Amino acid sequence: MIPETGKRRYQEIAEALKKEMIDKDLSIGTRLPTERQIAEEYDVSRSVVREAIIMLEIEGLVSVRKGSGIYIERLPNQSERNSIARPDIGPFELLQARQLVESNIAAFAATMVTKNDIVKMQDALDMEVAAIDSGRKDYDGDEMFHHLIAQSTQNSVLIEMVDKMWQLRKGNQIWDGLHARIFDESYRQQWLDDHQQILTALNRKDPGKARDAMWNHMENVRNTLLVLSDLEDPKFDGDLFKTPKVIKLNI
Repeated sequence: MIPETGKRRYQEIAEALKKEMIDKDLSIGTRLPTERQIAEEYDVSRSVVREAIIMLEIEGLVSVRKGSGIYIERLPNQSERNSIARPDIGPFELLQARQLVESNIAAFAATMVTKNDIVKMQDALDMEVAAIDSGRKDYDGDEMFHHLIAQSTQNSVLIEMVDKMWQLRKGNQIWDGLHARIFDESYRQQWLDDHQQILTALNRKDPGKARDAMWNHMENVRNTLLVLSDLEDPKFDGDLFKTPKVIKLNI
C-alpha cells in the first residue's frame, strides 16, 4: 500500500506509477502491468486503477491498447519529476501560511528597514511596472519585493522561511494553472498598488500599518485566486482555508 497524502486515491496511484517509471528506468513502449496486477500491488479497487490510468492517458504518459495492454507513450518531464518528489501544496494553504508569517515579518521589517532597503524595494516595484507595461507574464519583481522585505529584518531564519514558501510556489502546477488564467492586468495592478502601500508603511517605519498592508495584500491575492479557481477541481482547497480560520497575530 502507499501512504495517505490528502490526494484522491486515483491521484496517489497515478503518482506512484509515474515514480515507478522513473525508479525502474522504464523506456517508451514498455508495457505496464495489467489493471488487476496494479490493483493487487497497491491494494486498491480496479476502478481506482482505471481512473489513475485515465489520468495518465490525459497527461499523454500512457496509451491503452484494447486487447494488448497499457504502454508508456512518454516519460515524466523534469517538472513532473519534481512534483512527484514534492507534492503540490494547495494555493490557499500556502497563502494562509504566507499571510500569517509575512504580515508579521513586514511589521518587524518596519522597525529594522534602512534607506538602502527602501531603494531596493522601489527598484523591485519598478520591475513589476515594466512587466505589466510590456504585457510580460513574469513575477520576478513580485518575488524580489517579498524577499527584500524579509532581508531587511536581518534575521536569517525569517529570510529562509520566506525563501521556502516561494520555493513551494515555484513549479507548483496548481499555482501555474491559476496564474495562467490572469489575463486581466487589473489584477496585477491591484497587487502592485498593494505593494506600494506596504512600501509606504515600511518607509514610515510604521509596524502596525506594514502588518495590515501585507495582510490585506494576501487577502486580495486570495480573493483573486478564488475568482479564478475551478471549484470542481479535486485539488481545490479554498474551502478549507477561509478567512475566518486565519487569526491575525499582533506580535
